[in-house]
This record gives sequence, C-alpha cells and structure tokens, in this order.
Amino acid sequence: MKEENAMYKHILVPTDGSPLSRAAIIAAVKLARSVGARVTGLFAAPAATPLVYRGLLPVGYGTPQKNAALIGKAAGRYLEVIERAAGVPCECIHVTGDFPAETILEVAAKRKCDLIFMASHGRRGMRDVLLGSETQKVLAGAKFPVLVYRGNS
Repeated sequence: MKEENAMYKHILVPTDGSPLSRAAIIAAVKLARSVGARVTGLFAAPAATPLVYRGLLPVGYGTPQKNAALIGKAAGRYLEVIERAAGVPCECIHVTGDFPAETILEVAAKRKCDLIFMASHGRRGMRDVLLGSETQKVLAGAKFPVLVYRGNS
C-alpha cells in the first residue's frame, strides 16, 4: 500500500518492558508493515531520584546519576525489542516525564503520530484505582486514534 493512501502513516508504540508490551510491539509492527507506516518506539520514565525502585516499590537508595544510568539501561533493553521487531522505518526514543500518559500524548503530538498502539494489562478493581491506568489516561486525553492491545495476562 502506498504511504500517501495509508490509513496510518506514523504509529507511536510506547513500551514498559513487560511481556504484554512486547506482544503489543509485535502486533504494532505487523500493522505498520501492512499499511506502510513508520514506527516511533517510546519509553517514558520519571526523572531519576535517590530512590531505587523494583517494579513499583522502593527498594533502596542511589545517586540520581547512578539511577539515571539504570533507567537508561532499562530503556535501551525495552526499546531494542522494537528496533529488532521493526522491519519498517523506526526511531526509538527515551523521554523523561513525571506523568507517563501525558508524556505519551506529548510525544505523539510533537512527532505528528496518527495512531498510538499500546498494551493494556486490563487490571480491574482496587489495584487499578490505586495505581491508575496509563492506557486509560491516554485514551481519555488522545485527540486521535488509540489502539489498545489486550493480551491474556
């Protein structure tokens, strides 16, 4: 399909490094390939602080510089999955922001993406209320299509 006639020309694919996110990456790249779109992979992380986190729990302390290096290393691992899967024009970026959903929407707007393709863990109940759902926040704030990939997790 010619790019001028493609439904989507530029797909933003945020990742959090989870297995579900990796499955969404494969599906997003497959869609991009089928419509002749390019992909921007995104890892949005908060700024480094003295706290070291494992998952969502603080587990220790370190210098902000050391923690920034750890975040950068994780971003590289997560974004490498998109680069390896691509087979389409692809750029991957790591952005720092306090609110991941807002960061995703800002990057999509700045990069002129016409689709956000992201995973949702589909959590329900108190865990979702306490942690919030970045996918829900993106859906609420998006001014263009968001494709939500739901896996079996």
